Amino acid sequence: MKYDFSRRGFLAASAAMAATTALPRMAFAQGAPLALEATTRVLDIGGRAATVMGLHNASGGQGLVLDPGARFRVDLTNRLAEATIIHWHGQVPPNVQDGVPNLPMPLLQPGEARSYDYAPLPGTHWMHSHVPVQEMSLLAAPLIVRSPADVAADRQEVVMFLHDFAFRPAQEVLAEITGGSAPHDADDQDQTKDTGSGMAMNMGGMNMANMGADKMEMDLNDFDFDAYLANDRTLADPEVVAVERKGRILLRIVNAAAATSFWIDTGAVPARLVAVDGHAIAPQSGTRFGLAMAQRLDLELDLPGTGAFPVLALREGARERTGLVLATPGAEISRIAERAEEESGAFDIDLAQEASLRAATTPDALALAPRAADRSHMIMLGGAMDPYRWTINGQIWGEHTPIAARSGERVHLTFHNMSMMGHPMHLHGHVFQVVNVNGLAINGAFRDTIYMPPMAMVTVALDAGEAARWMLHCHHMPHLSSGMMTEFAVTA
Repeated sequence: MKYDFSRRGFLAASAAMAATTALPRMAFAQGAPLALEATTRVLDIGGRAATVMGLHNASGGQGLVLDPGARFRVDLTNRLAEATIIHWHGQVPPNVQDGVPNLPMPLLQPGEARSYDYAPLPGTHWMHSHVPVQEMSLLAAPLIVRSPADVAADRQEVVMFLHDFAFRPAQEVLAEITGGSAPHDADDQDQTKDTGSGMAMNMGGMNMANMGADKMEMDLNDFDFDAYLANDRTLADPEVVAVERKGRILLRIVNAAAATSFWIDTGAVPARLVAVDGHAIAPQSGTRFGLAMAQRLDLELDLPGTGAFPVLALREGARERTGLVLATPGAEISRIAERAEEESGAFDIDLAQEASLRAATTPDALALAPRAADRSHMIMLGGAMDPYRWTINGQIWGEHTPIAARSGERVHLTFHNMSMMGHPMHLHGHVFQVVNVNGLAINGAFRDTIYMPPMAMVTVALDAGEAARWMLHCHHMPHLSSGMMTEFAVTA
């Protein structure tokens, strides 16, 4: 599966992948909707055939690429043997098109088709089933919406789409995790206990008030998957992307894993982080950047010359890794071990990366007009490994109290994680700005998914949109499955 687009060759590739034209507004006026199918496919993972789910476009590839100005006009057909529904992650469609079971539309039955039509937000986004076991079965794909600046830039675009994968059926994996029998990083530590108020505190004698999150035991991974994939491949047979000598690359990275955060390591090639969750930021230089489940990073790399340049995704707190290789013509490709010599660290445990991000100030960048909050909510995140139960404000989905707002209000949501696992919190139907990290007021990044490590507190600001029920949930699929979801209920 290849997602590699040069500026000069993009129109032909785009036509094949997304059925668009060089004149996107005319394409909208004259062209047919794009076709997308939820179906199955077979991957070769470590020499074993694996049947997984996928979202095929008209050319048989995964996902969609839209040119500037194109509408998201898609006819989705369910070719699976079971009902499904697809969420357009990072987009702000009308609520009826958002893609959540029965909120308000029912699941799409086998053989059924449904049409979508809305103006998409540009950037690196993705699409996935909102049925957790299906997302764990790889029913997800890129959704790339290019901007005029992307078209004008002399750079090659490459997508890196990350998954965690198990050969066993996703339902078995999910049952093992939520049943408490899955191996995880905290087997030898004291159990945590849910207080009922959304706070899960380690009861092993630690003084929580006097200890930072970096001093406490933390559950990083609650399941060891069989493989970690970049563009459906492992490092035993990585994708090798042909690039130009001394070329500039825009690497669009999507963490579509069900339960794994990654560190992205660009190795010998310095990178510039230019966008998160599809939205531009003030560029940051480095070679190592982290992203939690559902988050995206856009990295610009200027290749130093000829050669093969691996870009690796390191599993948080472990040795497993995956990735792809950028290679100039004739470059020698060396084998890369699937396990590093040392474990990677925990992802952004002190929120240093998040606190360093600043919203872009270019004329076309998103901005929130200065304004006092009309409404503020404290959202407590809690839960424990045994019993495996994760809560929002002490409640699970179905027993939840909606978080209320009125359309047009400036709303501040403050997330406070009092559990010992990290939670990537995703809000549907809105883009928010990070405005405070652990007490530090910032003009932070615009996002749709904020990662909350243990004991952290983050405030985000947004203007409440369409009057509707919008989901707010943890994007760690076992956490979501065990109830870590509520609704942001906007009234007129």
